[in-house]
Amino acid sequence: METTPFHQVDDTTIKVNGESQYSQIFCNPLYTVFFTVPHKNRLTILDILLCGKERTYLFNSKAYDLLSDFNVSKKVVDQIIQSTNDMEMSEVEMQELLGKIFPDAKKGKNTKTRIMGSAAIAAYQQQTEIPIINMLLSDDAPQFKKLTLEHALCWIHDGRHYNRLSPIVPLNVEILNNFKTCFWDYYGELQEYKENPTPEKAGLLSAEFDRIFSTETGYNALDERIEKTVCKKEALLQVLKHPELPLHNNASELGARVEQRRQDVSLQTKSQEGTNAKDAFLTVTQTAKKLGINAYKYIYDRISQENSMPSLADLIIQNFLPQIE
Repeated sequence: METTPFHQVDDTTIKVNGESQYSQIFCNPLYTVFFTVPHKNRLTILDILLCGKERTYLFNSKAYDLLSDFNVSKKVVDQIIQSTNDMEMSEVEMQELLGKIFPDAKKGKNTKTRIMGSAAIAAYQQQTEIPIINMLLSDDAPQFKKLTLEHALCWIHDGRHYNRLSPIVPLNVEILNNFKTCFWDYYGELQEYKENPTPEKAGLLSAEFDRIFSTETGYNALDERIEKTVCKKEALLQVLKHPELPLHNNASELGARVEQRRQDVSLQTKSQEGTNAKDAFLTVTQTAKKLGINAYKYIYDRISQENSMPSLADLIIQNFLPQIE
């Protein structure tokens, strides 16, 4: 987190003692790490980013901006303003506040979640104990949004939505195929830009995005899909500001595939200790693979207490330093 400029995330469903849980996979070209958690909501992802630090809450300008983004009503926001100040709150204090705003515990479940998410993100982005992740690359799942200062989306995931369109009318089939050709040609231009980025090329590619995705084809389902892509322009074109970013989230999807293949063999874990061990060994083996280290030798080195090999953390730093010098 301290030495790498961006992080990718994805999740997959797994079984723990017969119950469905989620494996959250964080990665980039230098590491892959696995966390098994019972939920896949925004607060769960935030807790992972906090690395075990107790979650706190803060109602500052960032929190109120998020409350607006999450469509929390003005009436509720006014109640929060009257009941809080610009001070961090503990979990107990947050629950007391929610109990005051919602005396009927059965009401306002979604609003409570949005309030907690807004204040928790604001506190995370202001704290200094844990390195803050500024850039997260993911698919379009809602739990990954708003957590970091910048958010990049996967072009492959967006392209899959166009592949799911299944027109019957021959004219619409032709229109869709022509647009998909433009879509992937543009994707190819972004790949070329990554090799030799310049501000001039970035401006041209941004303008070309507007041209391609302002198309009105007359095929309604396609036009509706194009409008949704337009709304994601900033996240899809983060690569123009950060050429080091991948255009896709395949790396974390490959991590999810490793988790699924593990599940094919051993089905599930039965205890918390077994789940922790599973996460640890998957993390070590997949990170060692990316760093060019023999995972078996690394694990043997640690278990035998020879400790002759550098830690994976040190190797990540060593591999990253040449990129920033």
